[in-house]
Amino acid sequence: MSDVTPVLNARKGVSPTPSGSPAPLPPDLFHCPEGAWLMTSCLPKFGIRRRQAALMELPELISILSCDVPALKALGMTRETIEPVQAWQRRDDSHPVVAQARSILETCRARGIWLLTAGDADYPEALHHIHDAPLVLYCLGDRRLLQRHQIGIVGSRNATRVGLDHARKFAAALSEKGFLVTSGLALGIDGAAHAGALDAGHHTLAVIGSGLDRLYPSQHRALAERITCQGLLMSEYPPGVKARAAHFPQRNRIISGMSRGVLVVEASLRSGSLITARLALEQGREVFAIPGSVHSPVARGCHHLIKQGARLVETVDDVLEELEAWWTPPGATAGAPAQASLTVDLEPREIAVLEALGYDPQSTDQLCSETGLPADQLMQSLLLLELQGLISSVPGGFQRIA
Repeated sequence: MSDVTPVLNARKGVSPTPSGSPAPLPPDLFHCPEGAWLMTSCLPKFGIRRRQAALMELPELISILSCDVPALKALGMTRETIEPVQAWQRRDDSHPVVAQARSILETCRARGIWLLTAGDADYPEALHHIHDAPLVLYCLGDRRLLQRHQIGIVGSRNATRVGLDHARKFAAALSEKGFLVTSGLALGIDGAAHAGALDAGHHTLAVIGSGLDRLYPSQHRALAERITCQGLLMSEYPPGVKARAAHFPQRNRIISGMSRGVLVVEASLRSGSLITARLALEQGREVFAIPGSVHSPVARGCHHLIKQGARLVETVDDVLEELEAWWTPPGATAGAPAQASLTVDLEPREIAVLEALGYDPQSTDQLCSETGLPADQLMQSLLLLELQGLISSVPGGFQRIA
């Protein structure tokens, strides 16, 4: 495993403090914009279920840091969560959880890693609406790329030569159309997709399953260095965290959550890429798959997806045609942020969903029952309506605002 941050800092001209110069002051955890979100992400016994319960009562998750003990208990918080919240309120740096958050912040500042929090204006809007959206993302590279429309490209680590060639060519062509290619920096298809975009002179975004200073796989250190200089490297894991098998499905939800659609190039029936595809469907994203030989084990996953309704892809136009149903395609200027606009007229499906919504929150289960739509189609329509400013995501579901 390797650390790419010294290379990035060297290329940016960042150097150690000169001898005799005063050392920079340590970051103030309690007053910097990222501090409260970082502390909230470090709270023990505060997983997705308790976060969802808290959001039913609080305007945003960091509000938990302002709650008194009775309010915390009413939210179902245990002693393990309440004690560090009290320590935060006392500005008690000696408490282990507060000290952990401060240490993470100091390490990030020292290594040039910047934090993207759920309260940040640059936090991708689509990512807010996925299950268990990350509170903090650790990043190296160009922040402006977060505003680009993304397409996920994933596939087998044990890819064939043909599959690697497909990944490179589709990544280059989709980049040329204005999409930011997003993948997981894994061996095989992921790495080929990143390289295909970079080699064609475009940006790419990689989401990894470890801290940014514990790069995995180590074989992709040089590729990661290219991405930090010509794209964006991202993780929800703080510095020092090593890659673990359980981290990769978690990483996959971020790749699909930020993407307009996910293209699976090659995948076996037990491939992690099928997890990404399943997450994409659950999140209301489009799924595309490239077919292969009926005799190839790395084609079977793609064939399975096509049988389940994924779009069969032979050319880049197949991808663009499907996405154009929901978004006007981005411009084709290399390296420029894509400025896609939504179509003004609603399709009959969106009209039906809008008519089923009232001005009180309704759950997705209720809306599925009201409209008769499958969950994936309903989520697509809800996302489109929300992006057009007609509805809003609220605790308990969605409600109409226009």
